[in-house]
Amino acid sequence: MSNLVFNPTAPKKSANLSINADLLQQAKQLNINLSQTLEQHLAEIVRQAQRGQWLAENKSALDEYNRRVESRGTFSDGLRRF
Repeated sequence: MSNLVFNPTAPKKSANLSINADLLQQAKQLNINLSQTLEQHLAEIVRQAQRGQWLAENKSALDEYNRRVESRGTFSDGLRRF
C-alpha cells in the first residue's frame, strides 16, 4: 500500500466542523494550523481504516497461506543459512 491515501494536489474544499471551544482557543493561541493538522491526522485514520479493511477482505487468503507455510514450509527453507 502506498503511504499517500489521498491526492495532495487535489483542490481544497471547505467543511463545517464543530470543535470544543476551549480546545480551539488553545490551538489558535499556539498558532496551530487547524486545516493542516486535521488533514494529517485524518490521512492517518483513513490509512489505518483502509489497512483494516484490506486485512478483513483478505483474511481467508492470508489464513490459508499461513496454514500452507505451517504445514509445508516456505520455498526457501532448504536454502537459508540462518
